[in-house]
Amino acid sequence: MKKTYPLLAILTISHLLLTTYAIAQGIKKKQLLLIGTFHFNNPNADAVKTIDFDVTTPTVQKELEQITDRIKEFAPHQIFVEWSHDKQSQLDSLYHLYQQGQYEAYINQKYKSQEKRMSYLRDEVSQLAFRAAHKAGLPQVKAIDYFLPMPYDTVMNAIKVAKQTEVMNEINSFISTMEKEANKKRKTMSLTNILLDLNTPISRQQNRSIYLTTLNRAGSIDNFAGAFSVAAWYQRNLYMYALMQKQMQAKDQKAVLILGAGHIAMIKKFIEDDGRYEVVELKDVLNKTSK
Repeated sequence: MKKTYPLLAILTISHLLLTTYAIAQGIKKKQLLLIGTFHFNNPNADAVKTIDFDVTTPTVQKELEQITDRIKEFAPHQIFVEWSHDKQSQLDSLYHLYQQGQYEAYINQKYKSQEKRMSYLRDEVSQLAFRAAHKAGLPQVKAIDYFLPMPYDTVMNAIKVAKQTEVMNEINSFISTMEKEANKKRKTMSLTNILLDLNTPISRQQNRSIYLTTLNRAGSIDNFAGAFSVAAWYQRNLYMYALMQKQMQAKDQKAVLILGAGHIAMIKKFIEDDGRYEVVELKDVLNKTSK
């Protein structure tokens, strides 16, 4: 009788064989430094609403210099950011201006709206990624975001129609708790400590858990609005991870991912299952003594 093997079993065996081969051949895993951030220029587009954190103060600027100095010492070959992948040319142009010391003047001249100017001058791409890439001598910063909408309003309506009071209460409680905690930290903690806190195992687990424990249950027995929304979130992050995988060249041994903390929480799991990369944490890079 001809035997058939489930695809999952075949992939699992293949993964184990590849891992064993890599170990036997002494193949070193590529290193990925994961930096989950909050949005430095706060658009408050997420369900959790937070207060502003001014990254332009002298104290925070000094912290950014110290953080990017350590990223330079890590010596990355690539830096990936949360920027729409189909707007790479725009990102290239802005980074070129940054390298020439013309970025701030260009933004101030181009955008008359203060809100628009601040979205470019204070965001984590210019303040953290560009600064780190320039210090590391990188010719380019890579865009890997792939936006997919999560129908949040549809999910909330499905919960109401299904009369899922418990689910609604859990969501509201989660949002309220996250807002209070985030706002307290922004008032009392330094930028460095906020970033370190966002990149702890417990913070990442909290970021991931709401999708499966609560949102996935949304809707009546034959309404999968919740699962559809969660699937969109997984899909977006898988696309982002795929964009990183495709752009990691054979010669690239180290890379930095500077993305929203929610994205990093998901991608950390993908990396663990991938098996070809070694995660490097921000705390370990910051704790290393200067060379």
